Amino acid sequence: MTGVFDALAADRGRLERASAAQRVAEVLRDHITEGRLAPGTRLSEEALGEALTVSRNTLREAFRLLADERLVVHELNRGVFVRILEPADVADIYTLRLALETAGVRALRSAAPERLAALRAALDRAESAEAIGDWVTVGTADLHFHQAVAGIAGSRRIDECMARLLAELRLAFAAVPSARALHAPFLRRNQTLTGLLESGEIDDAEVELTSYLNDARAVIVRAMTENATAESAMRAGATAQGPMTDGAMTDGGAMTDGAR
Repeated sequence: MTGVFDALAADRGRLERASAAQRVAEVLRDHITEGRLAPGTRLSEEALGEALTVSRNTLREAFRLLADERLVVHELNRGVFVRILEPADVADIYTLRLALETAGVRALRSAAPERLAALRAALDRAESAEAIGDWVTVGTADLHFHQAVAGIAGSRRIDECMARLLAELRLAFAAVPSARALHAPFLRRNQTLTGLLESGEIDDAEVELTSYLNDARAVIVRAMTENATAESAMRAGATAQGPMTDGAMTDGGAMTDGAR
């Protein structure tokens, strides 16, 4: 057995690197969840290394951890980017959300008081942010509200799974151009859901939650489809227009490269 433990001791350095990488991954994950790192953002090793005062090796390990969580992607010869979700990703995320949050609703009768208090606290934060027109913060509060719904179950594994899901949900939210248009109607429904849960109406709460999540998924997928259609139309228009000739002017009046 001594030989086995000697081999483990030789890898002590990996533990220090992993610990630092995990902390970096946590910081980046939090920034994604809070909406400060949008889908498609390039994560420059140089800029991040300087901002966080960590080595490139640590950053690369952090990127690997985040890639495993489906939050970033590595593009050959281009770098690492915050992931842009597809409709299939959203459908999968919402299938998991329904399972986790329904488990919370069904556990309502045995819920610890602090679990229900977390629900009300998240709703209060969303309402306060709405009052000042801070819709990004309303979105963050919405994430924590639904984390609290799942948390009613009192399961450590559900809590951990939901915590990992929050950053992916924020990436899904980004598909809708207007944060207000996305969050305002669902804030009203969070208020309805809270009332049902606080009144102990489990069956009605489950029906409302299921309808809520189906509607939210449809809104996001529709926005993704519209975005993709608009981008395809722009590309088709650019192809049909063809390259600018030497000396031509752009619509804004600037000379093209060929005229310089």
